[in-house]
Amino acid sequence: MTTVSLIVNDRPVSAEAEPRMHLADFLRETQTLTGTHLGCEHGVCGACTVLADGVPVRSCITYVVACSGARVTTIEGLDDDEIGRELRAAFAREHAVQCGYCTPGMLISARDLVLRMPGSDEQDIRVAMSGNLCRCTGYVGIIRAVQSVIADRRARGIAAVPGAGRTALGPAGSGHGQVVATAMEARATAAPVIVPAAAAEDSAKWQPQTSFDRSFTVNHPADEVWNFFADTAAVASCLPGASLSTEPRAHNVTGKIRIKVGPIAAEFHGAAEIDRDPQTRSGTIQGTGRDQRSSSATRGVIRYRLIPQGENATKVDLNVGYRLTGPLAQFSRFELVTDIAGRLIAAFAQNVEARLSGAGASAAAELNAGSLFWSVLADRIKTSLRRLFGGSPG
Repeated sequence: MTTVSLIVNDRPVSAEAEPRMHLADFLRETQTLTGTHLGCEHGVCGACTVLADGVPVRSCITYVVACSGARVTTIEGLDDDEIGRELRAAFAREHAVQCGYCTPGMLISARDLVLRMPGSDEQDIRVAMSGNLCRCTGYVGIIRAVQSVIADRRARGIAAVPGAGRTALGPAGSGHGQVVATAMEARATAAPVIVPAAAAEDSAKWQPQTSFDRSFTVNHPADEVWNFFADTAAVASCLPGASLSTEPRAHNVTGKIRIKVGPIAAEFHGAAEIDRDPQTRSGTIQGTGRDQRSSSATRGVIRYRLIPQGENATKVDLNVGYRLTGPLAQFSRFELVTDIAGRLIAAFAQNVEARLSGAGASAAAELNAGSLFWSVLADRIKTSLRRLFGGSPG
């Protein structure tokens, strides 16, 4: 069994799942979201369609473990959705429902269509909706309902969203899809914590899809640690693979980080915005970056707070949120990333301690996520053996 963590209908959920469990079964059996219907169970009829990272997917043939960390919306999650309300009213008005079994999947697919289709041409709608089958209605009412909602929204000046807001190709649910309404986007490795680049979007509206908390303690007074964190160049020297491109300014820094994931080496270039509050000894670093070679992009935010632990120790609390799009997103499963991030933060803490004690930091030339992956895998194998045999394997 594997613990799977998702955001389902804007609510974080975690549950045990077999590796072979499909997303539809996970939603119905562990979350009691029975509005997602199972029909052919071969990905043909479309009754099981849900949104994963904003992309319509066949949940009957999508493994839930492959969607770990993804944002999933079922028919229940469209109760308060504007397009969902308009489509329900249109389906009722045009008599687009008979037995209703296919309707949840129809509405999910239709919502995506309404969002992205510029016009209400009947033939285009028929082609776009051809992946959802209905044995009752003859499709006439369904097509009219979708057509009327598109026409009405365009007449009200609501423009189509090209590609429904999706800017990257890739398997839905694996972190490639772009979430439209909430801007909860794909996940990242540790790169955005270190050298994200300046964000083009409004940072106040941006939210990471996945986040986690970590903390570490250094054996130095809080004021000393706070002053050290003000030295951006010194902090960067403690981060494996990070380096600055220019002299840091008060609230901005440009730089790069080199990471290696198996055979893929990536070098993310970018800039970060830095905010610090001396009253609470807390700060925020956020931005985006891009690797030209792999066309992968990243965005992230790290929030930290220093908490005195007596006179000569300081606890550093961290909250990290991130996304990653492009080819490297295939390596960004939530559990693996958090394990790797834990090791990265441990190395950073060790280097900070060394710098504050007068020794030089020993940051690596790059973050080799491939070697960390095998370390993570070895740890999990040992844990499994201990659980199986009730002891410590030699």
